[in-house]
Amino acid sequence: MPYSLTIKKIEGKPGQVYYPLQLNDIPKPTPGPNELLVKLSAAALNHRDFFIRQHLYPGISFAHPLLSDGYGTVTELGPGAPSSFLGKPVILNPSRGWESDTDGPEDIKKYGIIGGSVGHNVGAAQEFVVVPFDEAVLAPEHLSPEEGAALPLVGLTGWRALVTKSGNAVEGRNLLITGIGGGVALQVLQFAVALGCNVWVTSGDEGKIKKAVGLGAKGGVVYKEKDWEKKLAALLPESRPLLDAVVDGAGGDVVTKTVKLLKPGGVISCYGMTVGPKMDWTMQAVLKNIELRGSTMGSKAEFRDMVEFVREHKIRPVVSRVVKGLDNIEGIDGLFEDMRAGRQFGKLVILIDKNASGQGDSPPKL
Repeated sequence: MPYSLTIKKIEGKPGQVYYPLQLNDIPKPTPGPNELLVKLSAAALNHRDFFIRQHLYPGISFAHPLLSDGYGTVTELGPGAPSSFLGKPVILNPSRGWESDTDGPEDIKKYGIIGGSVGHNVGAAQEFVVVPFDEAVLAPEHLSPEEGAALPLVGLTGWRALVTKSGNAVEGRNLLITGIGGGVALQVLQFAVALGCNVWVTSGDEGKIKKAVGLGAKGGVVYKEKDWEKKLAALLPESRPLLDAVVDGAGGDVVTKTVKLLKPGGVISCYGMTVGPKMDWTMQAVLKNIELRGSTMGSKAEFRDMVEFVREHKIRPVVSRVVKGLDNIEGIDGLFEDMRAGRQFGKLVILIDKNASGQGDSPPKL
């Protein structure tokens, strides 16, 4: 009987509790009208899943499978589903209820994210899943199962933050990406380099900056160092000494640190606030006409555009570590510990189909 992975409810306050993982036997689902049955090969973790285990995310479910990122092969079609999907590898759209409006979901009350959510019974932490055919996209042929599972949520979030919101996904523009090593930041880096942008990064780890340079970044600075913004200013070229945009996932003091580095009318595209739920907005930013733009995951149309860009440019998402088996609770808990400690450089992946690839059970990367 197929498996699914959920969290088990135990007593504890939000932020103090840490729900254990629970493996469940479930019946193999059957696709209905316009649906696909997908045999999942790989799934990936996001910080959202770590927050769910701590009850720090709204609308969590103890019954629905975890994880928003999934890659697998279509094994059965429901009535009305296109025959072109049968037998093909697909990537699941991690969001629901947002078609194409670039401003935001058409109806915010209907928008949600799959995986461990009371609003959606779909999750990637299971061996088989049924999804509407228009919520799956044919996977780029060059991707392995691990790479395909690493792409959806961070790819969609990064695409919207860079392409839709920053206004500076243009060849020759100067960009700063904060917190390199995280999945979204790395995906933004790969997209920006493919577009011909000049990219600098920040990290708390010099080793991660060196890895980012290996992926095409021009350089970077350690944000733990005092006056890191002055060191970054010294790295910018004389021919174009200001940043056009910052793509940020931390919040905190990003405005005060980058306002002098940004050109007049420069943009800060913020997709997350890991430092805290508030940030300072200064008069200096107002006088420079700096724009602060919030950005979330993205629409179904943006998801399709992003996957097509990955296909066209042969982009391979960065995978930090892989463990084999949905029933490998100890190994999966180890991935969560990587996330807790910030050890990862790229995505943390579960190879559900142990025979799908030879990259499983890779050692932790520090």
